[in-house]
Amino acid sequence: MMEQAFPQIKIQTEDFDLSQEVAAMRAGHKDIGAVVAFVGTVRDINEGDEVSILELEHYPGMTEKALEKIRQEAHQRWSLENSLIIHRIGKMYPTDQIVLVAVASRHRENAFYAAHFIMDYLKTNAPFWKKETLPHGEERWVDARVSDQEAEKRWATA
Repeated sequence: MMEQAFPQIKIQTEDFDLSQEVAAMRAGHKDIGAVVAFVGTVRDINEGDEVSILELEHYPGMTEKALEKIRQEAHQRWSLENSLIIHRIGKMYPTDQIVLVAVASRHRENAFYAAHFIMDYLKTNAPFWKKETLPHGEERWVDARVSDQEAEKRWATA
């Protein structure tokens, strides 16, 4: 893995531009044959209820370290040229972008596996707390889903 000149972990309130972020990640890499990018967005419904606001909180410093650990593990498992994780915090609304995971490798299979792995670990191990506001003003914290915990298990090593 080469040392990169751009931030590979970003925690931010502002939105991101997929094209610009991927272009920056690929800059100077003629050896990249595949880029896989996943963008997660805010849904307007969760657990059968309409959601008007999703608010994400995090623990500064700890969050970046946890995301970097996930990213480094992906680089150890698969041959990757580069990777990027952007996670937004603060108040967001339905259709807003929340997260970007982008992975670049020489071959597509490594990029697909690594992006999937990173997202599964983000959903279960990243120190973010999500609070939903429903249209009538009720607020609730969002618990981890059993399906996300099951998805993470596929990556366990013996």
